[in-house]
Amino acid sequence: MIRLFDTHHIRQTYELDGMWNFKMNGFDKAYQLPVPGCWEQHPDFLSHRGKGIYTRTVYINKSGNIRLEFKGVSHTADVYFDGEKIAHHYNAFTPFSAVVKNVKSGEHEVRVEVDNTFGEHSALHIPNDYYTYGGITRPVALEYLSDVYIERIRFTPNLSNNKWSAKTEIIMKNISAFAKTVIVKTILAGTEAEHEIEIPASTETPVTFEGDFDDIKSWSVGEPNLYELTAMLSVDGEVIDDLIERVGFRVVEARGAEIYLNGKPVFMKGFNRHEDYAVDGCAIGLQHMVLDMDLMQDANANAVRTCHYPNDERFLDLCDERGIMVWEENHARGLILKDMQNPNFERQCEDCIREMIENHYNHPAIVIWGILNECAAETEEGRRMYKKQYEQIKSMDESRPTTSATCRHFTDICLDLPDVVSFNMYSGWYKDCPIDKRNDEQIDWIKKSGGDNKPIIVSELGAAAIYGYRDRSRCKWSEERQADIIRDNLEVYMNDDRIMGVFIWQFADCRVTEEGEWFTTRARCHNNKGVVDEYRRPKIAYDTVKELFKIYGN
Repeated sequence: MIRLFDTHHIRQTYELDGMWNFKMNGFDKAYQLPVPGCWEQHPDFLSHRGKGIYTRTVYINKSGNIRLEFKGVSHTADVYFDGEKIAHHYNAFTPFSAVVKNVKSGEHEVRVEVDNTFGEHSALHIPNDYYTYGGITRPVALEYLSDVYIERIRFTPNLSNNKWSAKTEIIMKNISAFAKTVIVKTILAGTEAEHEIEIPASTETPVTFEGDFDDIKSWSVGEPNLYELTAMLSVDGEVIDDLIERVGFRVVEARGAEIYLNGKPVFMKGFNRHEDYAVDGCAIGLQHMVLDMDLMQDANANAVRTCHYPNDERFLDLCDERGIMVWEENHARGLILKDMQNPNFERQCEDCIREMIENHYNHPAIVIWGILNECAAETEEGRRMYKKQYEQIKSMDESRPTTSATCRHFTDICLDLPDVVSFNMYSGWYKDCPIDKRNDEQIDWIKKSGGDNKPIIVSELGAAAIYGYRDRSRCKWSEERQADIIRDNLEVYMNDDRIMGVFIWQFADCRVTEEGEWFTTRARCHNNKGVVDEYRRPKIAYDTVKELFKIYGN
């Protein structure tokens, strides 16, 4: 399943999920592995880092243009069609596609060479506090395309004097050698509009629709109202292509020291969530996404942070449907300046941000864009990179605030750059100190260092516990101590009117890499700070969060 709703009624699309042939470099045996899936699911590759080749045959039932769309390959992919290379892509967490023109009907081979190794070629996927899996980890689809087709849609709502308007941009592509004249039609909330436009040969061309909308039900946490936005292309009276997006009418602002949703202040109470599920790795199936959503909402959360990378779009669809606010961020976590000086770092970050925003722009649930979690914000060179990434986001989307979670306490020189200041603090776990005193010191420093009159979010708080380890002394690593620390932190932060949100680190335990240093402080080679374990079995802390999220916040 690519999305949780039909994105086309006209364009023919076929999912390529299923069993693919697989060969791992250095292994003589031939395998069949599921797509989507992680190769760590197979007994021969439980912790294998390397390069593997996926192949399968596809049948093209009519000659013409096709597009192969990959929602995620971890972490580097080279795609071949009948032996000819058609795509190269880096980053497990953003989608990519490749168009092949004038394909003849019949059988053809798709080959995907996948690499999850570490090295200079990979600036973002490094040994880290979460695991870099290998494989085609998200869905794959094959589409039949006309010479002119709709590439994407950008929907931007606006609320003024309690009346809704919106700007809809349709980006079209002409892959033929000739200019094409088309009729572009949109349908949204009972309103239809159309334009005639000529698209030059071999170009990408936008067309913009703007208008007012009456009797609109807004998207909010309590009432996540959604509308289908349909765009269609016609040539000589025949509809040749379409694209359907699901949108919501909502506006989000960082205004003064508060965050506003549809003109009303909102307090974000949520979880940091990794895409990692026990034996499934990062290739989480829909049923497990739904389980995560059910558990988070049962715990009275209204927000989730997609740490530390763009999420599977099906999970974002669930957030749209359930009214869960999303902080989505690009892929870079815990990098020191040396890491950020990797010659590939800035380009790979730029690509990740562009693909994240282009593909996820229309999700009403996404209310904040984040970057560079716990990176070298205390350095001048780091500041240049933070500034560059914030500017890239604003050039693509001015409708959402920006933020970055810092742990460079009292040394961060970038707090003036984002719209929202966010900090990670583990009082009671890494540092035994009075939580209220530490919080006052932190906020005082933020206000003096560029963050004055900005919303403040506690982006990470928590403690670790091994599921099932109970101890009446409430020692560290026991479920009791984890629950105590989380309770003590939440009671401070959620009673402080200077703070506009809290995110528990983390929702579920996740696997970490054995390479590097992380495993030395992570029992079981897992980050054990989840309020549920990797099988989603709740710890005592789950009920603690559920209780306090119900009492405090809106």
